[in-house]
Amino acid sequence: MSEDDLIREVLTTTRTIAVVGWSPKPDRPSNGVARYLAARGYRVIPVNPGFAGHEALGEIVRARLSDIEGGVDMVDIFRRSEEVGPVVDEALGLAGVRTIWMQLGVVNEPAAEAARAKGLAVVMNRCPAIEIPRLGI
Repeated sequence: MSEDDLIREVLTTTRTIAVVGWSPKPDRPSNGVARYLAARGYRVIPVNPGFAGHEALGEIVRARLSDIEGGVDMVDIFRRSEEVGPVVDEALGLAGVRTIWMQLGVVNEPAAEAARAKGLAVVMNRCPAIEIPRLGI
């Protein structure tokens, strides 16, 4: 499967996305991407321990992935590459996660391999807000 085919499949089958590293600041990429995805009909759950308990995008901000009830399809990571490992480890313990998505500039091969070994799809160094219009989704 080509990378474009993988991205197309992920973005057309995903319904719920946890955005790790979400920021309430409107000028931050994590905020803009989360708003874009929510406007496209995805359920977006912001994850940021500093804002846990606040409301954003119609959801309560969670401190960590394990605080999300009901599961997520995709974990979209807005963290530095070296901080991805623990996020992926936590995601692998959740029910229903099918995809690990690392944003532009975020690449962590050991974390990606750990996720792939558990059967998850992995996308690195890409942004769904760019890929959706590029692929005509």
